Amino acid sequence: MSKPFHIVLFLVLLFVSLAAHPSPVLAQQATPSDDEVNAIARQLFCPVCENTPLDVCPTEACRQWRELIRQMLAEGRSEEEIIRYFVDNYGARVLAEPPRQGVNWIFYLVPPLAFLTGLFLLGRGFYDWRQKARQAAAQASPPSPAAADEYAARLEEELRKRR
Repeated sequence: MSKPFHIVLFLVLLFVSLAAHPSPVLAQQATPSDDEVNAIARQLFCPVCENTPLDVCPTEACRQWRELIRQMLAEGRSEEEIIRYFVDNYGARVLAEPPRQGVNWIFYLVPPLAFLTGLFLLGRGFYDWRQKARQAAAQASPPSPAAADEYAARLEEELRKRR
């Protein structure tokens, strides 16, 4: 075998080994979509407008916050980290849902308890109403047989006249 053949063979083997060897490739960071940004913005309130979710607020402040969320997502931060950032900088008032800790548990317990209390009172009211109606029906005296016979006799007489 000749020397140029060895060089060609070496180059071919080198090319095949390099082509077959996987190397890590860094993917470009895609810009987060509006849906991804709004999924987080929906959980926050506007810092300027009262009771307006961040994802629908048209103010400049909210647009800047949404861009900040987009930037943080592009950096690879998680949803929890982004929300924690806003709470740390602006307080828990920016959260659409109050945290389930401390006194805030009242906000989660009162509505179901009020609903169940209302159902109980409504059921109790219907029960009392039916009981009173039954007692009134039991206390009412049935018509006397003489009055019933007199009515039946008048009814039969009227029917005979019509024939």
